[in-house]
Amino acid sequence: MIDFKSTLKIALNSLKVNKMRSALTSLGIIIGVSAVIIMLAIGAGANKQVQANMESMGSNLLTIRSATAKTGGVSMGMGSKPTLSIKDADAIKKQARGVDAVAPLLNSSKQVMYGNQNWQTTVYGITTPYLYVKNYEIEMGRPFTRDDDSNASKVAIIGSTIEKELFGDVNSIDKTIRIGNVPFKVIGTLKSKGQMGAMDQDDLIFIPITTAQRKVFGTDFPGSVSQIIVKAKSLEDTNIAQSDIEEILRRRHNLGKSQVNDFQIRNSAEFQEKMKSTVQTFAILLASIASVSLIVGGIGIMNIMLVSVTERTKEIGIRMAIGARASDIRTQFLIEALVLSLLGGLIGVVAGIIIALLIGLIFNTAIVITLSPILLSFGFSGLVGIGFGYYPAYKASLLNPIDALRYE
Repeated sequence: MIDFKSTLKIALNSLKVNKMRSALTSLGIIIGVSAVIIMLAIGAGANKQVQANMESMGSNLLTIRSATAKTGGVSMGMGSKPTLSIKDADAIKKQARGVDAVAPLLNSSKQVMYGNQNWQTTVYGITTPYLYVKNYEIEMGRPFTRDDDSNASKVAIIGSTIEKELFGDVNSIDKTIRIGNVPFKVIGTLKSKGQMGAMDQDDLIFIPITTAQRKVFGTDFPGSVSQIIVKAKSLEDTNIAQSDIEEILRRRHNLGKSQVNDFQIRNSAEFQEKMKSTVQTFAILLASIASVSLIVGGIGIMNIMLVSVTERTKEIGIRMAIGARASDIRTQFLIEALVLSLLGGLIGVVAGIIIALLIGLIFNTAIVITLSPILLSFGFSGLVGIGFGYYPAYKASLLNPIDALRYE
């Protein structure tokens, strides 16, 4: 009677004798496992990048925009009709539940100049809470004060892109830039937030909202704003705040029950959830495609093991003749298939991690490697070995010892 230890030793010796065949058999598993790890790492990195971008733009936000104006029946776009005001923002702050901060703003594209340098950018007229609401931090200098706002001071805080394009290596603090034809003193610079998709979050300038209204943009509707950004105290409070804000604005704008809103409220939480769901679906799709490689690798193992059974028919007959049971033969071939798949899985894990990290370095993209996909891929490679190795092992165990000994 042959015990398990002897069977294991025979199986491993058989793999050593046929090194090239064993390596080629494992290749499919190596490619499959490495592909799964790479795809999941890219998917997790994309998810992390999306979350970072969402957080950089602010969390638990409600964006309120003015209504859409129509000219000759043609919609001019959201915000084309000024229906929001600073007084609306004050009312929201005082009356709406679950509100942490409120930031009204005006914005428009303007040409900015310093010396012989110029740059086209977006200028935002803001109040001090806007920096907190949108997660902007001061790198150098200072934020706006109440006096800056009440006096409509001509002061500006610039993003890092503006600083680079206009000033290069020169310190921008206390320098004078021109927004349109109006001179502004730079009192602060912002910490860089980087790109979010195609949008450069550092290509902007902040000025006090009163200055924007009176001296830069001009308006036929004093006190009007293009947007009001509301930060809720928590994710759960966003829906409560949204309901209250709609009621407050409808009442302030004297809208009857049958009249549609002359404003629009967008909940960032809904957008974030959609983005996360899209990224997760994309990651699952990538992993599913990569998993096909594992199945193909398993089929390769089965094919090679079937060939091996045919080649080793006489060997199997001799083993049975000296006392090996059918279960011993099955165990031997299953061990061979399992070793091939686990060895391939281990090499695939290492290769997948290295390639994923190289992709991150070469393409400057976020890569997140966690233990879960590694264990999942490695475990799945073992199951593939057992699953696709069983039939060749079972076929080998059914051989008749007499017929096997006569096989040439």
